[in-house]
Amino acid sequence: MSILVISLSPRLRLRSRHADGAAPGGSSAENEFEYLLSRDGFTPVSQGRSAAALLPKADSVIAVVGDSDIAWHRITLPKAPSARLRAALTGVLEEALLDDADATHLALAPNATAGQPTWVAAVNRHWLRGELAELERHRVFVDRVVPAVWPDSPPSGHFTAAQGEASVHGSGAPQDVLLTWSHEDGVAVLRLQGGLARALLPAELPADARWTATPEVATTAERWLAAPVAVVSAGERALQATRTLWNLRQFDLAARHRGTRAARDAWRRWLSPGWRPVRMGLLALLVVQLLGLNLWAWHLRSELDSQRQAMVSLLQATFPQVSAVLDAPLQMQREVDTLRATAGRPSATDVEPMLLAAAAAWPPSQPPVDSLRYESGRLTLSATGWSDAEVTQFRSQLQPAGWQVDAADGRVSLSPAAGPTP
Repeated sequence: MSILVISLSPRLRLRSRHADGAAPGGSSAENEFEYLLSRDGFTPVSQGRSAAALLPKADSVIAVVGDSDIAWHRITLPKAPSARLRAALTGVLEEALLDDADATHLALAPNATAGQPTWVAAVNRHWLRGELAELERHRVFVDRVVPAVWPDSPPSGHFTAAQGEASVHGSGAPQDVLLTWSHEDGVAVLRLQGGLARALLPAELPADARWTATPEVATTAERWLAAPVAVVSAGERALQATRTLWNLRQFDLAARHRGTRAARDAWRRWLSPGWRPVRMGLLALLVVQLLGLNLWAWHLRSELDSQRQAMVSLLQATFPQVSAVLDAPLQMQREVDTLRATAGRPSATDVEPMLLAAAAAWPPSQPPVDSLRYESGRLTLSATGWSDAEVTQFRSQLQPAGWQVDAADGRVSLSPAAGPTP
């Protein structure tokens, strides 16, 4: 499944801001976004900078928040229902937040348990909401928002160029080098210049610490650390960050999949490479089903043609005088009726067999019939005063012999149950 990783530009802090916390003149929403495209989540396919409308398409979109845009707080997760958890977190962190609580977005660590210590990420709400809104305005829907780094063990350090001052001085070149130090007790972003990093880091750096640096500051980092560092680009580091279980899209910023968005996401997942075996399997099943149905229809059609030909052969063999066969069963019935009439034998639809059948089942307690009517294979007899039991007994005696009995309005009617019989 392809992944588009978008690195959100650092929040502007050096300009004056409006009361809502947004920088005048816009933020990175007006600029280009750093992106990296990967087909498998491990190997970059392409990367660069692009406006939101020109970002490449992918099955999943993940935004990465920079090191300096997240504040980390260690708390004991309060026991509160989901609807009130955000307010409970605000109450616990109210004194520790640098910004107003309403302007701060909070997100819990994965698998946080009530009553247990956990980490809470704090991000400027207006800035993050604006970044997501700008992407969604150009039909780029972010599935997850993850931090570039988070409190973790073993510790890690990453050296990168500080670009903030370059924009102020107008030089376009990094004026400082930043060290992001992540360990199980938190995350700190320190400047190498000035000695603050030396003072805040442990005197003896952990032996299992992992050190990385962007290419432009790798030499400075190795000189300062007196040890080799792994060189990774900003895009590769962002791609590594997508493997975390963290997701900052929580509470009011949680992704909502409804209506056409849910259908679009489902269709996008269906077309993803991961679902290709399922698609091929369903296509093969459909082809097999169509082929099987056609073969079965051909088999049934052959059997039907064989039966029709057998009836035609039987009719022509029995009645050679029939030259043209249009409806074999009907023509055979007509020939049989003609032979029966010539021999003087009644058919099942004549009045005599029907009277004999009615007389055989006539209730002993009833007098002889006083009126009857015969029409086209149906004999209707008067049954005035018959009880329901007598009608039921009359029907039960005639049905096994192939007669259908109907009773209504003081009358009983007989007719052959399965049509005329020879």
